[in-house]
Order: sequence, then C-alpha cells, then structure tokens
Amino acid sequence: MAAKEYGIFLPIGNGGWMLSTSAPHPEATYAWNKRAALHAEAIGLDFIMSMAKWRGFGGTTDHWGRSLESMTMMSALAEATSRVKIWATMHANLHNPAVAAKMYTTLQDVSGGRAGMNIVNGAYAAEFEQFGVWDPELSHADRYEMTELWTEAVTRLWTEDSVTMHTPYFDLEDCESRPHPATRPTIISAGKSEDARKFQARFADGAFLAGDSLEEMRDLSRDVHERAAANGRSCKTYSMLTVVQAETDALAQKKVAEWGAGVDREALALMRRSWGVPEEQARAWAAGAVGEAAFQTAYVAGSADTVREHIQYIVDEAELDGLMLIFPEYDRDMLLFGETVLPRLRAEDEAAA
Repeated sequence: MAAKEYGIFLPIGNGGWMLSTSAPHPEATYAWNKRAALHAEAIGLDFIMSMAKWRGFGGTTDHWGRSLESMTMMSALAEATSRVKIWATMHANLHNPAVAAKMYTTLQDVSGGRAGMNIVNGAYAAEFEQFGVWDPELSHADRYEMTELWTEAVTRLWTEDSVTMHTPYFDLEDCESRPHPATRPTIISAGKSEDARKFQARFADGAFLAGDSLEEMRDLSRDVHERAAANGRSCKTYSMLTVVQAETDALAQKKVAEWGAGVDREALALMRRSWGVPEEQARAWAAGAVGEAAFQTAYVAGSADTVREHIQYIVDEAELDGLMLIFPEYDRDMLLFGETVLPRLRAEDEAAA
C-alpha cells in the first residue's frame, strides 16, 4: 500500500478558508504564505498548493478581495523550499496554452522537478466578465472540451518541437516551446462531474474530489481510479479537510463555536451567487446558515488523537490517496499537527505497507 500524501492549501487570499469576523484572518502577503510553506516543509508534508483567484466575495471581511497570483508566488516558494511539491493553479480559459507550457517548464526548472499544474476551466462568471473573457455561450461540457484540448496542447508542447492545432478555442501554428521540461510537471484537477472525472482519468495525476458523504466520496474515488486504469495510467485521489486542533476535544469545539459566531453572511451570499444561485435564494440561505457555514470545507475539531483517528477513518473509508489540509491558525496549528499527528499517520502507513 502506497503511503498517503498530505499537503496544505495556502492562504493566497485574505481570510484564508474561513468566512468569519471572529476567526484568524491571514493576509494575502508573500510573507504569510512563505511562513506556511516553510512550516509545511519543516514538519514533513508532501505538497503545497495555491488557488488562482481574480475577484473576491466582499462582505464584512472582504473575503478574498485581496489575493496574490498563483504562479508568481509559487515560483518564489519553489526557491524558498527544497522538498515539498509545488502545485500552482492555471485557468485554461484565461492563459494561452503555449504561455502556460513555458511558465510551467520554468517552474519545473526552478523547483528541481517539483512543479505541479492545477488546471481549472473558469466556472465563476464574475471573475472573468471583468476581463472581458467570459463566454456565456460555453456550456459545462464545452468548458471541459476546451480544457481537454488545452491540456493536450500543453503536454504536446512539453515534448514536441513543433505543435499545430486549430480548435474552436485557440490556435497554434508551428508553435515551439523549448526547452522541454526534463520531467513532465504533475497535473492536478478538481471536480466530481462526469466531465471532470473523464478529464482526470485521461490527463491528471491527482484528482481533488468532494462528496456529501463518505460513501459518495468512495464511489467517486473508485471511479477515477478505475477510469484511469482503463486508460493505462494512474490518478491519485484527494479531498480537503480543515483541521481545528487543541489539547482537548472540548477546547477545539470551543474554537469552532467562537469562529462560527462571526460567520460573514454577506460573503456567504455573494459566494453562492458566484456559483449561479439566484440572489434571493442565496441571501435566504446565508441568512439561515449556521455557524459551521464559516468553514468552506469539511472539518475535524479535537485533540491530536481525535484528529488522527478522523483522518485515518475518512482516508480509508473513502479510499483516498491523501488529503489537502487547511489550518485556520497556520503558524500554530500546523506545527502542533506536525508534532502530534503527522508522525503517527506516517507510522500507520509504514505498518500497513
């Protein structure tokens, strides 16, 4: 059995992953993200990843109203670190594939072979309407067709001396992109739709999945594994988890209650609107949301033993290859996790191997 992989989702946007006035509020600065990356490397995590965000959600906290650019920041972190995998995010609908291929070849060189490309295809209209690049005529299936062609172009440019492609979305004519990366950057993709899983099985080395239950997550993970194997390749599966750790379960639950009390309902409503939910419905949902809505992912709150047992349970039950972790208190809780939880998770992996 392969060892599980654990990494962190960097707080590249202000507020990190908590929509709350009473939760810790990381700033969108390189200094903050560099500390988090160095903590991740020091405690033995496997990867660091950052999203690409072009517009925030406002509210009392101005959630993600300030954000850094993923590739620029991760290139700097590649120089600042020596071991963790460096996964940056690229919007296929925003960047020409030849530009993206060159950028990741450079990141692969800077990082010594640790680069990863998290490919997203632009689902939130408001982010791209402000650039004048949003095409409302493109369906969900169209966006994945575009992303498949885009990824085919990038991967060909990494290995071929000249690429010519004519598509409904972009054109390449005798296009060159040299030097080629010594090893292909890792390709990551998030999504659970039929189109997403088809793309992951064909192109991705890692797939981020989300489900309403562990049973659904397990079925999605199995499906991606099986589809990739049918294509003669492998694709690891991951999910996300926020970790709220304290000396006791009661103290951790107290943090959850305190942070939930400050839930930013305006930002919640605007986030739902960005997903295409009608405004009245989004505001009604946000008005009635409980404090746990301040968390953008599933979370575990408890002592070191509780956190470790929960992680082992969900990874095993959902048949995942790893988790991307979020720490509301990056400077404290990640170090605590590294001292008290991660070594035991690694020991369990070794015992099961």
